[in-house]
Amino acid sequence: MESLVQWFTTHLSPYISEQAVVFLISMLPILELRGGLLAASLLKISPVQAIPVCIIGNIIPIPFILLFIKQIFKWMKEIKIFRPFIVKLEERAMGRSDQIRKYEFWGLVAFVGIPLPGTGAWTGALIASLLGVDIKKSSAAILVGIALATIIMYVFSYLIVGNVVS
Repeated sequence: MESLVQWFTTHLSPYISEQAVVFLISMLPILELRGGLLAASLLKISPVQAIPVCIIGNIIPIPFILLFIKQIFKWMKEIKIFRPFIVKLEERAMGRSDQIRKYEFWGLVAFVGIPLPGTGAWTGALIASLLGVDIKKSSAAILVGIALATIIMYVFSYLIVGNVVS
């Protein structure tokens, strides 16, 4: 993840503000808030400025995923070239769904909030949508998970990595 963050930071920062770089990274799947906070710490953006930008960037795609991903996937599966990719994406997401299926709200909070590879708000929203979890419940769980991820990644990015880089 660090190499992706470095790449985006290096290639975008000459053209847009550092806060915009952090915002865009926070919106991207895989990187999300975790990558945004890491980028912010590497760019020496204060946590007071970075945290709201990262949270907003990470939240923006979530309602669209929760509301529309099933319909988008259904449409994309009808197109021969996209079908294998969508099937694989669904299988991969559902392969990580045990914790959410079993514990629903708190499972989704942990899935989104604990920064492990393949977890996060994007995948959590995808799994919640595919499992048919109530949108209000899944939205609340994802927001709590984002808050948890923010705390964990603040400690990692600013207190651990930030001290190593300085």
